[in-house]
Amino acid sequence: MKAFFVGLLFLAAVLVMTGLGILLFPLLLILTLALRIAVGFLLIILAIWLLGKFIIFVWDALSKRTPTI
Repeated sequence: MKAFFVGLLFLAAVLVMTGLGILLFPLLLILTLALRIAVGFLLIILAIWLLGKFIIFVWDALSKRTPTI
């Protein structure tokens, strides 16, 4: 009888977790979309920052190379 109740408790827990998964699925989709947008935004900011660093590096290298007459 004890094994029956353990099995029944396990099936009840599986049903509850499945129900929560089904109910939370739309939230997970929205969070995935939001995370994708946030990562894309951060990558764009990183690319702009790296471009600025490269331009400053080249500008300094060219300004130190100017010949003095």
